[in-house]
Amino acid sequence: MINPGKIIAISISGKKGISKINIPNANLIADWGIDGDVHAGKWHRQVSFLAIESIKKMQDKGLPNLLPGSFAENITTEFINLPLLVIGTKIKIGGAILEVTQIGKECHNRCAIFQAIGDCVMPREGIFAKVILGGEIFVNDNHF
Repeated sequence: MINPGKIIAISISGKKGISKINIPNANLIADWGIDGDVHAGKWHRQVSFLAIESIKKMQDKGLPNLLPGSFAENITTEFINLPLLVIGTKIKIGGAILEVTQIGKECHNRCAIFQAIGDCVMPREGIFAKVILGGEIFVNDNHF
């Protein structure tokens, strides 16, 4: 049996450059992003995703204390190979619908994670989406 993808963490911050905090649920706002998150706005990177499997890769490389939200991702998933999704893919979480707008990102300033071990998965394995249909999402929601 194939495991359905699920949300294992939702993370937000009110300010750029600080760690995101994990919350049990969030309100996704159409054409905006996650209510209360600094990266929400009228642009193509309203919500960021990273898989727990990617975080585990970095833990295994020597940073065992990394947690969901450490890469400034909003939604940490499990059982979805995020980098294999294509731009335009729709992701349904609860009643909300998001559309993948970007795979990976350019890392202009090497983050603390990169400086510590010489690598970071977010530029290769993180994805970004915009909110098409808003709604409330919860940790442990399945998504597809």
